[in-house]
Amino acid sequence: MAVDEANNDDSIHAIVLAGSGRSFCSGYDLKEFSEGSAVGPNSVNQSMPWDPTVDFKLMKKYTDDFFSLWRSYKPTIAKVQGHCIAGGSDIALCCDLVVMTNNAVIGYPPARLWGCPTTAMWIYRIGPEKAKRMLLTGDVISGTEAEAMGLISAAVPEIELDSHVNALANRIASVPRNQLMMQKMVINSAIENMGLASTQTLATLFDGITRHSPEGMWFKSRAEEVGFNQAVKERDSGDPIAPSVSKPSHVLD
Repeated sequence: MAVDEANNDDSIHAIVLAGSGRSFCSGYDLKEFSEGSAVGPNSVNQSMPWDPTVDFKLMKKYTDDFFSLWRSYKPTIAKVQGHCIAGGSDIALCCDLVVMTNNAVIGYPPARLWGCPTTAMWIYRIGPEKAKRMLLTGDVISGTEAEAMGLISAAVPEIELDSHVNALANRIASVPRNQLMMQKMVINSAIENMGLASTQTLATLFDGITRHSPEGMWFKSRAEEVGFNQAVKERDSGDPIAPSVSKPSHVLD
């Protein structure tokens, strides 16, 4: 992997991660998963009854790949333009530092239905109140708003993105590798001691449940019927989502 190669190259002091094209990353191909991916073996959509451990094995591999940016001994910087959505935000938030353009957008819309951020980095970056604000609504915010919230290091005009990130990376690169490694390990250790691994396990398990719940199965059927884009529009409209399929909960004393 590129991260391993960079960690084994003594001439490299920092890693900059960027997306090619208009956007950083718009996440998993949920259009393909919902419209085109058949239910059955080797699919993210299992037949019922489903096995959560099968889903967990797949999604944990993706999560571990994203988290190579966090585990990297070299500092990692996400350079974000355009969209940084859903799984794309998972990737960016695994980096040590995130720089966005003012008009770029970041968020996790599938938190409304059909997803749970498996890396669970929102809570550790902005705390419980603001993480709940983002994940209980699935809203998307601009780079400017993300900077004000404390989610990212900086939001800059689009024309300044390259120069800002290059200046930051060069400033970091002036520090000895061992110093960088030690500072990063100390900070990461503090977060990991807060229960990061167990939180990610729960989030990854729940991500599979969101796709196989009554509402999750409804969403896939709806996407197959009217197309993913229309299903997403309905999901994000603010109207109640699939109330006809929700199971009644137990009444407890």
